[in-house]
Amino acid sequence: MRLLLQGRRDYAETEAAMRGFTEARTAATEDEIWLVEHPPVFTQGIAGRDAHVLAAGEIPVVRTNRGGQVTYHGPGQVVAYPLVDLRRAGYFVKEYVFRLEEAVLDVLGAVGVTGHRVRGAPGIYVRLDDPFGHARLVPRDDDPFAGLGKIAALGIKVSGHCTYHGAALNVAMDLQPFERIDPCGYKGLKTVDLRSLGVEVAWEDAARAFGQALARRLAPA
Repeated sequence: MRLLLQGRRDYAETEAAMRGFTEARTAATEDEIWLVEHPPVFTQGIAGRDAHVLAAGEIPVVRTNRGGQVTYHGPGQVVAYPLVDLRRAGYFVKEYVFRLEEAVLDVLGAVGVTGHRVRGAPGIYVRLDDPFGHARLVPRDDDPFAGLGKIAALGIKVSGHCTYHGAALNVAMDLQPFERIDPCGYKGLKTVDLRSLGVEVAWEDAARAFGQALARRLAPA
């Protein structure tokens, strides 16, 4: 599996390149993981509702064919695009999503941050009052996101058993644009990054760590 740190790239250009790679690949094509940073952009999933974009302002809104609702990409975020042949890897989509989340948990754990899953809400979350604690998360039935901040979002597409789109890890961003949407379709969901938790990591270091964690976790079953 090849890791490609591509740096700052336009979102629409990157999405078109992913589609082209996926359409052209064969059974012999080596899997790749692209690691990029995008200029400010809101992206809508295939079933995304316009009502979740509260005030886009000068930031463009791009419709995509990935799953999920609206999210924000911008400088200081590591976006990973695994281009993986699931049939060759030997696992299905549900396990693929689990492995993506495990890679995020690996990266957070390496800097002392404890990530959590929330049932029915793909992505990784942290406790706002104790992001470094290890207590088991017990979500409230009335508000599963109470006391949590989202630090990583997922949105994937699978075509012909091959994946594209992927996962975004917030490292050191301007978080204000997240307040202009309902992140991932959840009204009032707070979004955080490593810097807001007190962890300083260079984008290149975070990207490299994320790519290596994904390469480990997405290895064939």
